[in-house]
Amino acid sequence: MKRSYYAAQISDFLKEDPDRILGLLVQSNEFALESNQKDAWNYQIANLHESLRFLEGKIYFEYAIPRMGKRVDVVLLVQSVVFVLEYKVGETHYPSHAQDQVTDYALDLKNFHETSHDQYIVPILIASNGPEIAEEGSVRIYKDKLLCPVCSNGKRLDRLIHKILESLGDLPKVTPLEWEKGSYRPTPTIIEAAMALYGGHSVADISRSDASGEELHRTTRTISELIARAKAESFKAICFVTGVPGAGKTLIGLNVATQHFDKKNDMYSVFLSGNGPLVKVLQEALARDKVAREKLQGKKYKKRDAYSEVKMFVQNVHHYRDECLRDAKPPVDHVALFDEAQRAWNLEQTSNFMQRKKGQPNFNQSEPEFLLSCIDRHQDWGIVVCLVGGGQEINTGEAGISEWVEALNRAFPDWRIYISDRLQDEEFGAGKVLEQLKGRPHVEYDSRLHLSVSMRSYRAENVSQLVKQILDRNEEDARESLAKLQGFYPIVLTRDMDKAKNWLRENARGTERIGVVVSSKAIRLKPLAIDVRFKPDPVHWFLAGKKDIRSSYYLEDVATEFDIQGLELDWACVTWDADFRYGSETWSHHLFRGEKWLKIRKAERQVYLKNAYRVLLTRARQGMVIVVPEGNPDDPTRLPKFYNPTFNYLYGLKIQVLD
Repeated sequence: MKRSYYAAQISDFLKEDPDRILGLLVQSNEFALESNQKDAWNYQIANLHESLRFLEGKIYFEYAIPRMGKRVDVVLLVQSVVFVLEYKVGETHYPSHAQDQVTDYALDLKNFHETSHDQYIVPILIASNGPEIAEEGSVRIYKDKLLCPVCSNGKRLDRLIHKILESLGDLPKVTPLEWEKGSYRPTPTIIEAAMALYGGHSVADISRSDASGEELHRTTRTISELIARAKAESFKAICFVTGVPGAGKTLIGLNVATQHFDKKNDMYSVFLSGNGPLVKVLQEALARDKVAREKLQGKKYKKRDAYSEVKMFVQNVHHYRDECLRDAKPPVDHVALFDEAQRAWNLEQTSNFMQRKKGQPNFNQSEPEFLLSCIDRHQDWGIVVCLVGGGQEINTGEAGISEWVEALNRAFPDWRIYISDRLQDEEFGAGKVLEQLKGRPHVEYDSRLHLSVSMRSYRAENVSQLVKQILDRNEEDARESLAKLQGFYPIVLTRDMDKAKNWLRENARGTERIGVVVSSKAIRLKPLAIDVRFKPDPVHWFLAGKKDIRSSYYLEDVATEFDIQGLELDWACVTWDADFRYGSETWSHHLFRGEKWLKIRKAERQVYLKNAYRVLLTRARQGMVIVVPEGNPDDPTRLPKFYNPTFNYLYGLKIQVLD
């Protein structure tokens, strides 16, 4: 992706013929060119020819933001200040969504562009027919040197820029060459990544270039090489990819699926997930984005057609299973990627479901065995890629990775097996069953199939480690990890829900998404206006805008571990109920039924509850607030003694308490 359509020193830009600049912009344009785009560029060129006469620096038109699949109208580098200009030609006011848009662009540079990290970044929204904005008053600057969005109608843009430069004082100069050399290291949300990959961008455009980005490239290459070998040599294989929470396993799956999806050459891959909310959100986001991209090309494209195309690429694993039951022929896909493969159903859960819901009383296969049998129908070759998370099983009947191995030994002796060398680690729960593979031919362990660095938080990569230490009650190490996050990834603690919500709103900028997440067993949060029995539509919760009361932004409807697993927020409020309590020696696990809390005694269900909190505490990309209610001494279901030990434990870890 070319960084800009046009770039020049400001002094050279001022001498340049406007028609030549317009011609270069038109020549670089990737989309169908409409007259209003030409008009917008003409206005921008004229406005900046007038406004930049007494400034030195460099100007960039249509500067790329690959993570978002968009371009900034204009970026100016003056001294060491980065001005991000978004023009709305013909606009008569300064709508909040446009202010969010320019703020998002500025945040992208601040967070992901190496040589912009320490610079002042100024987002400016220019509405050509907007009202004059008074120049009095100082500009608002956040701690990270990002300014609040500034509004202008462009008529006094020169004075505005000079005023901002004066308010910032003496600044060290950064040359354009130094600034341009800065590497771009984005960490997109899974929704952003899916749209970018499906839209034709490479994973290099949207992933970081540090250790975590290198891991993504390495693992993707390893899987692609395996697919090429399987096709060339006509064999079937399964590949187990492991990773810490947020390391990019889902991104790997989506990337491989897009690389090996080519209708012209009869190559089909499918990304499968049993995570219903994730699939619904991805399908909706991809369909919307497909329609929008076609519109930019000047084409009309119906959303239902976009959905049909998207559903070939991303599917609910249970729907895929049902289709394979209806049709005994080999599926069109030779490559199937199963996200969170450890959550596939065991034999008992699958058989019970097939008897109750599908009218198949004699069904005697676990979900892994049946899914493997679908790809095994191909006469030539096929690949199954299992993306495996550690400590992510959160529901009854989830088989863990052991059932995949047992199914291979039981029914697929000729399949080749490629395994991450970390699958033996305790959190993946496969150590014992892997012993069964000893002596089996074509079993290879490969360190390239493990992702060790979390990408979810670009501010700190130690969040998943900290959460593990908190849940394992490893207090000393948790304090050390927390200290490392100070100033990079804020974590705060409170007993007041209103304070928590205000903290989220104060910290989020642009369209950064905020939301409240709770355990599905958090039944006694109703006095805080949280009812986990109400199930929000994940499409609205994750994709709707700030003004939609169904969205996460409104902080009214909450998401549980089942809604949020595999997806992310920028800023999260984790509200802790009495289902998971800090005890004197271990965590105490509870289920509310009827009039009281009952102890959960089954070890398996205790693990599910602990993992639920692991999921909730690792959803935020930028920071989180944890709410532990005070309880009510007059309510036997919400006694303070249910909550105080948990609060005191977290407080003892030195988590900052909100005033």
